[in-house]
Amino acid sequence: MQQINIHEAKTQLSKLIVSVEKGNEIIIARYGEPVAKLVPFKSSKTNRKPGSAKGKLNVPLDFFEPLPNELIEGFIK
Repeated sequence: MQQINIHEAKTQLSKLIVSVEKGNEIIIARYGEPVAKLVPFKSSKTNRKPGSAKGKLNVPLDFFEPLPNELIEGFIK
């Protein structure tokens, strides 16, 4: 892990990003005190596969039935 001061980080940002893309982490310091960490971005997005939940969910038979009037009236008031 490399530590660099803010002024150097501003002037060498492109080089630092290349280093981070290779998996390195960089600590950015102000007056020798760490204030930030530059780390590789890891996407949490996963590829979705249509139908992957098939058979895992149970929808009750009355799900599509109309709601009771007393419940509807409670929302209208």
